[in-house]
Amino acid sequence: MQQAGPWSPSWSSASDCFPLSHLNNTAECGSENSVEPEKQEVRANTSPTHLCRMRSIVSFYICYLLCLGLSLACVVCVCLWNVQWRGGFSWDSSILQFNWHPVLMVTGLVVLYGNGAVLYRVPLTWGQNKLPWKLVHAALMLLALILSIVGLCAVFGFHNANNTPNLYSLHSWIGIAATALFAIQWVAGMAGFLLPCSPMSLRVLLKPVHVWMGGTILWLSIAACISGINEKLFFVLKGSASEAYSALPPEALFANVLGVLIVAFGLVVLKILSNREWQRPDPRPEDLAYAPLLQEENE
Repeated sequence: MQQAGPWSPSWSSASDCFPLSHLNNTAECGSENSVEPEKQEVRANTSPTHLCRMRSIVSFYICYLLCLGLSLACVVCVCLWNVQWRGGFSWDSSILQFNWHPVLMVTGLVVLYGNGAVLYRVPLTWGQNKLPWKLVHAALMLLALILSIVGLCAVFGFHNANNTPNLYSLHSWIGIAATALFAIQWVAGMAGFLLPCSPMSLRVLLKPVHVWMGGTILWLSIAACISGINEKLFFVLKGSASEAYSALPPEALFANVLGVLIVAFGLVVLKILSNREWQRPDPRPEDLAYAPLLQEENE
């Protein structure tokens, strides 16, 4: 005699991650009348949940598209500022070498960093093996760190060649702190979450610290960028060879807009990270067993 169908506790957990997946399930039964009330009850109980989840997913993707749009706007604006008003780029210890500094810091320390941070929030990644996304996350963060270090090399090289003091302003202190913490964060994340020798107890202990530190580094990076933009404008718009900053010439207006875009990008990223409905679902207990780096894991 056949059973009524695959109605088991695992069905409810699967429907939480894939809210529409159970609609494909069919119950085998000899009587049509015996199945219909159960189907109606399931529809009545799950429809509000489905609508809520669909609303949440749509809201996430609207927010995520806004994040990507602001990312592109920040990179385009910082490049256009240094090409249109600052003369372009070079690596010859001149002021044109300095122009690499804002471009690389905004691109690496803010834009790539922020997009790497929200990677795990994308719902399309939830039902898949987490290991490839860990590697993508680590690669994005490493690229962001490399760009940030090259950006620091650009400004230090320019300062040293022109006998300009290093690390004398609040902007430079915040920027160095953000980059140093970022390097520590990346090394700790690699050791704690990707090395085969890292135990699960260490991962559980490290995860909340890793998440908190990630948000802290993002805010420090944004503070460093907007203070650096302001400092640059004070230096180049003194009113001698160009219009004063207080008169808000086109360059000042454009750079201020760039600062606003950077802040808006940070707010959108933090909105995505702070929304509990958009967090990757916790793993099932059977998925918490330790797995080496090259072995598939769904934690």
